[in-house]
Amino acid sequence: MSEELNPYKIAVQQLDEVAREINLDEGIHEKLKYPKRILTVSVPIYLESGKIKVYQGYRVQHSIERGPAKGGIRYHPDVTLDEIKALAMWMTWKCAVVNIPYGGAKGGVVCNPAEMTLKELEHLTRRYTSEIGIIIGPEKDIPAPDVNTNPAIMSWMMDTYSMNKGYSVPGVVTGKPLALGGSKGRFTATGKGVAIIAEDILKKQKIGISSATAAIQGYGNVGRATATFLHGMGVSIVAVSDKTGGLFNPDGIDIGMLNKYIDSKDDCSIKGFKSDGWVEGSKEANRELFKLTVDLLIPAALESQITTENVSDIKATIIIEAANGPITPEADAILNDKGILVVPDILANAGGVTVSYFEWVQDLQAMFWKEKDVDKNLCEVIHKAFHRVYGISKKRGVSMRMAAYILAVQRVADAAKMRGLYP
Repeated sequence: MSEELNPYKIAVQQLDEVAREINLDEGIHEKLKYPKRILTVSVPIYLESGKIKVYQGYRVQHSIERGPAKGGIRYHPDVTLDEIKALAMWMTWKCAVVNIPYGGAKGGVVCNPAEMTLKELEHLTRRYTSEIGIIIGPEKDIPAPDVNTNPAIMSWMMDTYSMNKGYSVPGVVTGKPLALGGSKGRFTATGKGVAIIAEDILKKQKIGISSATAAIQGYGNVGRATATFLHGMGVSIVAVSDKTGGLFNPDGIDIGMLNKYIDSKDDCSIKGFKSDGWVEGSKEANRELFKLTVDLLIPAALESQITTENVSDIKATIIIEAANGPITPEADAILNDKGILVVPDILANAGGVTVSYFEWVQDLQAMFWKEKDVDKNLCEVIHKAFHRVYGISKKRGVSMRMAAYILAVQRVADAAKMRGLYP
């Protein structure tokens, strides 16, 4: 992996830049560079063939200065420790920028769920949960879904942890089904948060919502929810892509029909949907999608998608980072020079962790909210964070990314300074 694409190097570089901007105390800066705790585990399971296979798993806790650690679990063949460390750090800033009382964590297992049976996935999840059980818990570290994980996997995690405790502990994870203490609005919360941010930034840029166009790279849970909410607001979604390829329609894709089509397929892909254009393969589709002249470009897939190799293709007016770390720092600087406004991931995709926080609160209180109350509180948190970040950006004459980091890092640094250093 090149230095430009190493996610942990990127995360530290971003911290270094904001530390210089706010003249961060040297000792606090040094402390925030490193995760508080890294747990590497072996996850042996029986395959359905009867053979034993050992997978590599991680759980990283970056910070607990402002509360228990919080962060998702991803299952992916390309998971690395540096990726998990970076995501844990970004989660710290994300929680701080929307001012919820968590620190950042992240977990992952190196595996390919597409090649595993449902029973193997359950065995993997239960063994992984048992291995990281020594550091997770509703008062310590609360996992959630991420790439290739879902409410069913959270159910297995919650059940495994509860069996080891001897009683039901619904607050150990979030993103659960409603029947197990999940929250209404959680599954689509990240996409809804992105849509709320899109509405706010379009208003600030004086672009009419009903006339706005958008292209969305990645049509998983986040990309699909984002497209659905934006389409409902009147934004024309002219392009989407996933692992199979991309759809293009200058007059706008019928998102309702696309979602019904995906739900009818076993592979949940967009391939085969009737549209004006289809580009085979994710790399080719992304290359074409990034070249589109649209108001909103929304990367909603994985890290390091926009780099120095393709940044010159970008023609969008605004980029909203629905994924974590989709733009490398070098590419980000070029976009800034080109005058393309970027709304950073730690603000743009914070809707998920915000409603996860709501779910955790409901679990601890054993009292659950109506969906309208979840939506109302989510909108309040995201709108408030957006306007705070936008205000800092204008006041200090810095990018939205720098403004978000100034707000987040300062909040964590203040907590760290007040707590002091033990012993």
